[in-house]
Amino acid sequence: MVLKRDGRREEFSRDKLMAGIKKACQKRPIGSKVIEDLVEKIVVEITDKYDREVPGEIIGKMVMDGLRQIDEVAYVRFASVYRRFQEATDFVQEVNSLVSKS
Repeated sequence: MVLKRDGRREEFSRDKLMAGIKKACQKRPIGSKVIEDLVEKIVVEITDKYDREVPGEIIGKMVMDGLRQIDEVAYVRFASVYRRFQEATDFVQEVNSLVSKS
């Protein structure tokens, strides 16, 4: 089960995880094998560390960490939805943090 931000619980869905990552990677030079490997890595880590319930924020952080290593544009796309960016300045701050970590 996934514990959502609003307190709801929802069945973990590998397909939903895959769809979210694919959407972030859309029109980027990222092969399907790379995406599948990231999904598999996240699923294995979740099943190893969590018996019954995993906070959604943990999954989101795993996705962002994985995408940051694969493709910075895909990372910012995912982060913009996950972190609920409201303004262009939110994007600028995220990109600046990427640049400063490079």
